[in-house]
Amino acid sequence: MVNRIVVGAHYGLKDWIAQRATAVIMAVYTVIFAVAALATCPTTFEAWRGLFANGFMKFATFLFFLALFYHAWIGIRDIWMDYVKPTGLRLTLHVVTIAALVGYAGWAAQILWRL
Repeated sequence: MVNRIVVGAHYGLKDWIAQRATAVIMAVYTVIFAVAALATCPTTFEAWRGLFANGFMKFATFLFFLALFYHAWIGIRDIWMDYVKPTGLRLTLHVVTIAALVGYAGWAAQILWRL
């Protein structure tokens, strides 16, 4: 019998699936955005604003950013877990990373709903 030692790095199927799911969300959004941008050919600020005036486009864009930030969190968290050994420093880096990503999400929401 093999005893598995769990070290707390959160590796596993759940994180693997989450990264793949967020990658699919970002890929689908990229296609939607490309089609919308090519169909309207926005060249002025007003045209870009019109593209994002639609509630669906705002929601899809915000969903893209949330997927991007969660995707980044999983990757950066694993980097901190693998390469930063002092626990205090690792915890500090986790907190700084989370604060930055949550701040970016708030900033993205502010930009999208201000347009």
